[in-house]
Formats: sequence, structure tokens, C-alpha cells
Amino acid sequence: MIYSAITGLIFIVEFVIKFFVEKLADEKVRIPIFDGKMYLTKYHNEGAFLNFGEGKRVAVKYVSLVLTAGCLLVFVFTLGRRGKHLLKLGLSMMLGGAFSNTYDRMVRQYVVDYVGFNVPNQKFANTIFNISDFFIMIGAALSVIQMPPEKKKKKK
Repeated sequence: MIYSAITGLIFIVEFVIKFFVEKLADEKVRIPIFDGKMYLTKYHNEGAFLNFGEGKRVAVKYVSLVLTAGCLLVFVFTLGRRGKHLLKLGLSMMLGGAFSNTYDRMVRQYVVDYVGFNVPNQKFANTIFNISDFFIMIGAALSVIQMPPEKKKKKK
């Protein structure tokens, strides 16, 4: 139950943040935060991560839907198993972020991104994220950590 609540909480918090970003932010303005190390802005990402597939919005939308559904199936089957708490946490984090970004793609036709980092690397400095992106990345890392090691076959 706690893992489903984590998924729902991530989705709801991100939904509220994106609502305010859409209403209050300007796409051209970067508002410095954390002593200028980060900034807030508004960006409508019509593709996937790093604008991959930007010209293929419909394909990106349905790939996102299929991957989110696949993650949901793994999550549902994992919930019934004992232990695997790190995997369940990772999957719940990935799903919360995936639900948010997939919702954006289905309803808005773009994903609302709003946070960037002021770093020397110009390409990375111009990359805008949202909180869902971070939860997807962290959740994926936690899930991989929890996965059982591959069993080696014994030679006969």
C-alpha cells in the first residue's frame, strides 16, 4: 500500500507544480534558485528526454504509454512478492514520474519541464527537467540495484 501511495504522491505533487508553472512562468525567463546553481523556467518538451523524437510526437506518446503500462505490470506483479522493498520503491518512483509525463503527453501534447542547472557545460546548462524525470532516473537505479544477479550456468 505504501508503494502505491508513493506513486500517487509523486503524480499529485508534480501535477500541482506543473499547473503553477503553466500559469505563472514565462518560457523566456530563468529565475535563479539555490544561489544561482539552479533556475526555474517553463519549457514545453514535445519529444522525450533531451527532445529525442521531437518531430515524432505521436510515436513518442504511444511509446511512453506502452512503457508506462509495462512498468505498471511489473509493479503489480512485484507488489505481491515478499521482500524486494528496494525494487518496489524504485518501481513506485518510476511509475509516479512516468504517469505524470505520460499524462502530459496524452492531455497537453507536450511535457512541462521547468528546472535547469547552471553548469559550465552549455549543452547540459540548456537542458530543462521536471521532478518526474529525476524520480524516473532514481527509480530505475534503485530497481537495477535490487535485481537479482544473473545465475551462472555450471559446465558439465
